[in-house]
Amino acid sequence: MKNFFNHPTAIIDKNCAVGKNTKIWHWSHISESSIIGENCIIGQNVFIGEGVKIGNNVKIQNNVSVFSGVEIENNVFCGPSVVFTNVKNPRSFIPRNKEYDITLVKANATIGANSTIICGISIGIYSFIGAGSVVTSNVKNYSLVLGNPAKHVSWVSKAGYKLDNKLFCEVEKRSYEKIIFDKK
Repeated sequence: MKNFFNHPTAIIDKNCAVGKNTKIWHWSHISESSIIGENCIIGQNVFIGEGVKIGNNVKIQNNVSVFSGVEIENNVFCGPSVVFTNVKNPRSFIPRNKEYDITLVKANATIGANSTIICGISIGIYSFIGAGSVVTSNVKNYSLVLGNPAKHVSWVSKAGYKLDNKLFCEVEKRSYEKIIFDKK
């Protein structure tokens, strides 16, 4: 018995696992052997590559490409038109599908609209990538990164608010110093 929703235009290849209460919208393609957790939202025109792993409560907005070699942990938000790469030096005349670099997006991260994630990196827990950024290196936990190439500009709270110079969140009324620097 199917316990998820997929729009009639969505394509779900064989040997995929789709979790309970997940919604897959218009013209999306879930490739063979992909795993999508529970309570996810896969927006319209999303491509999920072969063997991709996506955790629970993940929101992938419209026009996102998640290529093979990417793993997305729980509670991650991917804004519209985010692109993940999987080969650092592609050439159309050289097959490199055995050379995919692994990219890990850790739990609770946010990736802003139109960002590009270059393969082979790790994006830290609760990190926040600003819209339009090009991420070429690892992103630390709780880090706010912006630009091309993306650079660390501040720290953010669990709720995604910028912390002050003392790592205090005015909205949450709590300090993050110990939380941020105890995590590796």
